[in-house]
Amino acid sequence: MKAEAHHLKPIVRIGSKGLTAGVVQETGQALDSHPLLKVHIALDNREERRETAAQLAKATRSEIVSQIGKTCTLYRQKDPDA
Repeated sequence: MKAEAHHLKPIVRIGSKGLTAGVVQETGQALDSHPLLKVHIALDNREERRETAAQLAKATRSEIVSQIGKTCTLYRQKDPDA
């Protein structure tokens, strides 16, 4: 999956306000269309970025494929009933 995500650009951006309900909703909708996507987390603290990515993954029922610097890649398997 890392290789598939390599060419992708971040679709969702998390700014200095951190993780908000709007960001969670936007990410969930993006994962409905694109099961593999990149998220840019514009926080300076490395631990805060990791925690934010983990919270976002949990809130969107997705998995973190990788996290490098300020970019994390999320994956959520498509619902076969959808």
